[in-house]
Amino acid sequence: MGRPLFYEIVEKPATSCIIGICCAIWFYIQKKNIGYSHVGLSYETAVEGHHWRIITSAFSHISVLHLVFNMSALWSLGVVEQLGHMGLGVAYYLQYTLILVVLSGALVLGMYHILIQRFKLEYFRRVTAVGYSCVVFGWMTILSVKQPSSKLDLFGFLSLPISFAPFESLIFTSIIVPQASFLGHLSGIVVGYAIAWGLIHGMNNFWALSMLGWIVLVFVYSLKRSGTYDFDFLEIESVTDPSLPSVRFIGNGRTLQMSSIPAEDLLLSSAMVIQAFWCDFLLLPLADACCCPKTMQYEKLLVIIVLFFV
Repeated sequence: MGRPLFYEIVEKPATSCIIGICCAIWFYIQKKNIGYSHVGLSYETAVEGHHWRIITSAFSHISVLHLVFNMSALWSLGVVEQLGHMGLGVAYYLQYTLILVVLSGALVLGMYHILIQRFKLEYFRRVTAVGYSCVVFGWMTILSVKQPSSKLDLFGFLSLPISFAPFESLIFTSIIVPQASFLGHLSGIVVGYAIAWGLIHGMNNFWALSMLGWIVLVFVYSLKRSGTYDFDFLEIESVTDPSLPSVRFIGNGRTLQMSSIPAEDLLLSSAMVIQAFWCDFLLLPLADACCCPKTMQYEKLLVIIVLFFV
């Protein structure tokens, strides 16, 4: 007889919360009769400024079978939270889940861009990705490198060696569910290997909170700019140069605007603006943490991500 579910939930708090969020979103989608085209990620919608879909597409599922498969795999992969002695654990799980959600979505869009612009495959312009599969495949890959002796349990009775699980699952889902996003799953595997092999490393609570804050900011900004949702507290207007956007926050009178600068100074200037804004509005309580050398490891990555979406 297995252990009571309550104890499993206590040992996998982050996994349990994510599963609860995905199930709640699925229930809402079913109740409101929302289609995958309204929440999914595609190249066409990304070009139109719907960058918020990178987040909504990851946590949304349309069919119950899709939800059950992803959540069953995720529950098994939640063992990462119990491997604190190996340098993993709950904090590691949450920090790199954030990386997997953002980078796998960005990588999918990059793949679509190459296929459309380079190879003229217009079909991929409207291909829509939806579901938590990219993150699931990412954690399969990380666990296959960190803990190759583990097993991946699906539906409570199917067990796969974790060392082969990423590519076995990739082929299996492509055959059984032809409409599944092959590139979406592949992107999760690629980002997973980048994390497992240390190409993406040094994540800590400071940078996780920083990245989360910027995700929320870009999410709200893209919802407003794309016309998907009208936020009364946020007003986007053109100042001085109509071709350069500015954002004004109602109530405090602050206005931000990109200025015309030489291309070679764009990254440096943008980084300075990002640091100044973030520290001014959101990171004052964490000022002491800024002095830690480890917090600088993700600076370039965070700046590039923000510039890509904004």
